[in-house]
Amino acid sequence: MTSKKHHIIPLQTYFLVFSALMVLTALTVLVTYVDLGSFNIVLAMFVAILKATLVLLFFMHLYYDNKTNLIFFISSVIFLIIFIVFTLIDINYRKEIYDIEGVYPYESYQDLNGLEKIHVDHHDDHSYDQSDEVHNKGKDY
Repeated sequence: MTSKKHHIIPLQTYFLVFSALMVLTALTVLVTYVDLGSFNIVLAMFVAILKATLVLLFFMHLYYDNKTNLIFFISSVIFLIIFIVFTLIDINYRKEIYDIEGVYPYESYQDLNGLEKIHVDHHDDHSYDQSDEVHNKGKDY
């Protein structure tokens, strides 16, 4: 029977990892004060991935553990990234698909009670309209 030895990580390694996590946290906070446009979220996610990797490798001991566990974890992250990328691609191209099909779901919706189409104006001044009385007749709010 084989026995596995538990790897003892030196205290200095924990302090170095903790220092790196604090520096990365400070970097995340400092970057919020700089307007980089859409790159802000990319940079924030990159720093978050670095921090999560440090925690997983050293505090959860994946660095010194059986490499099979690391392979399972990395493959899970890769599949998560693939699913998120496909979702973002789908969301990005919906407008073009709606244009091709001639469907515009954000312009109007169908009132299921009266079966009439109601136009949704997102730039409305939200003033009181007498037609509200017709739609809300008999409803106690």
